[in-house]
Amino acid sequence: MVEKAEAGSELKQILAQFQLEGAVAAVTAHGSGHIHDTYHVQNTAAASPDYLLQRVNHHVFKNVPALMENIQLVTTHLRHKLGAVAGAEPSKEVLTLVPTNAGPWFYQDQEGNYWRMYLFLENTTSYDIVTSSRQAYEGGRAFGKFQALLADLPVERLHDTIPNFHHVVSRFNLFKRAVEADPVGRVKEVTPEIAFVQDRIEAMSTIYRLGQQGVLPLRVTHNDTKFNNVLLNPEGKAQCVIDLDTVMPGYVAYDFGDAIRTTVNTAPEDEADVSKIHVDLALFEGFARGFLEETGAALSEQEVASLVPGALLLPYIMGLRFLTDYIDGDHYYKIHFAGHNLQRARAQFQLVHQLEACQPQLEDIIEKVVQEVQAIPITAN
Repeated sequence: MVEKAEAGSELKQILAQFQLEGAVAAVTAHGSGHIHDTYHVQNTAAASPDYLLQRVNHHVFKNVPALMENIQLVTTHLRHKLGAVAGAEPSKEVLTLVPTNAGPWFYQDQEGNYWRMYLFLENTTSYDIVTSSRQAYEGGRAFGKFQALLADLPVERLHDTIPNFHHVVSRFNLFKRAVEADPVGRVKEVTPEIAFVQDRIEAMSTIYRLGQQGVLPLRVTHNDTKFNNVLLNPEGKAQCVIDLDTVMPGYVAYDFGDAIRTTVNTAPEDEADVSKIHVDLALFEGFARGFLEETGAALSEQEVASLVPGALLLPYIMGLRFLTDYIDGDHYYKIHFAGHNLQRARAQFQLVHQLEACQPQLEDIIEKVVQEVQAIPITAN
């Protein structure tokens, strides 16, 4: 972490590359993210904004210029759409990039590091864990609105910032190669988990196949719909969707499924005692209601039908990724103890089990919410 004392010498040159108002009072480490280094830049002038400075991890995101082009395209589109909505506040509801003095939306330093800057959104809060149906609803509303506003943005204009990110067939092929190679001799320990993956790959490939057949349209999707990627205002209402690095072409089921994966689980992602892992149906309904209230008019029947399969698919993919990394020798994910990736995989697979067990209830909830949303009169903004 970079403390205030270091900011003057280490970051002064970086800050000088951006078009800032006022003067810098202090720079402090900000947030709990594990990918980028993020700093809150406080302003001396009360009338000038604070800023959020980030060093982008170019080891994870190999093409930072393309990533920044995506973000500029998406935020410009969102701001334009919200500008036509009565009562909307685009400056608060959309991230605002700060240009460099040279013009681009990022700066590359002499060591090859990439930096970007946003306006800091004051009086907002994010949470790592969903604790109420109301919060789940606000998360659903935020990501649903994000989808709906971007529905008319041509997906071919966006770059794949992480190729094959939610591509289950590619993930399965990487898994198979790791099992065949067995580089650290762990395959014998994970026979039940390997069988779990193999037994479900055909069903888990359904969304991919429907997409390839053109039944499910490619859309501009967020692809990392954790609840902490929604900023809430002081009243607890969703204000802004953040962390746009993985915004790229995808299927709506990906965003719904990843949000459900991280919303409805009653235990942590790496829970060792899988008996504690259950599905909170009230949180599922809360998220589904908020999501469908915003997207209902934009989604096809096939897309609505893909939402519950998406809720099963995303924990399956995450479990598959954790298991692959464990078999491969723990090279990708940071681990905090021996067997951590295996524990994570088992927790995700247990969540899949629980979602499978209540799948009829999940489908009933979606059907009920769709009917209720369709009964809501449409009013002009």
